[in-house]
Amino acid sequence: MSHYFTNENLKSNIKKVLVKVSDNTFTFNTDNGVFSKKGMDFGTRTLIEVLLKENLYGDILDVGCGYGVIGIILSSFFNNRINNIDMIDVNLRAVHLTKMNIKENKVNNCNAFVSNVYENIDKKYDFIITNPPIRAGKDIVYKILKEAKDYLKENGCLYYVINKNQGALSSIKEMEKISKVEVLEKNKGFYIIKCIF
Repeated sequence: MSHYFTNENLKSNIKKVLVKVSDNTFTFNTDNGVFSKKGMDFGTRTLIEVLLKENLYGDILDVGCGYGVIGIILSSFFNNRINNIDMIDVNLRAVHLTKMNIKENKVNNCNAFVSNVYENIDKKYDFIITNPPIRAGKDIVYKILKEAKDYLKENGCLYYVINKNQGALSSIKEMEKISKVEVLEKNKGFYIIKCIF
């Protein structure tokens, strides 16, 4: 799994995948060395389906964006309510693909740039959204979740998806120490969690 984070030497083989959400079809360029290269994974799909029922607006940050699925789909559905979606990843190839996919899907309020967690973030957001990179280890995952509060505006929310077998319950206990936690959905072991700071 280390190639998700250091994939410059992995041979590129860009392919297009189609993703359908609520009768809308999106085209994504994927490649070797990025998460879920064969198409949108179930956890991300579950997260997006929940987010489409939420009242999203303003400025959004997608942490660990992969090839841009979450930000681009949300931008398409909430275009008139979202000012800007920043999508960040430590993986250079993922950010390159996200930039390609922003153009491919003709969304105009999205940006993608490299950032190791919040290293290159210098503003605050209304919402932070993440499907955290579990295989990067608990320290990185908790850094993404806990430090979200420092990059959220007043009354801002963090949304994340995590599988029960990969620490969902322990993450809830940890986040309850610093935020109000709501479990919005449980689907085949995936928990969709909202934290209000």
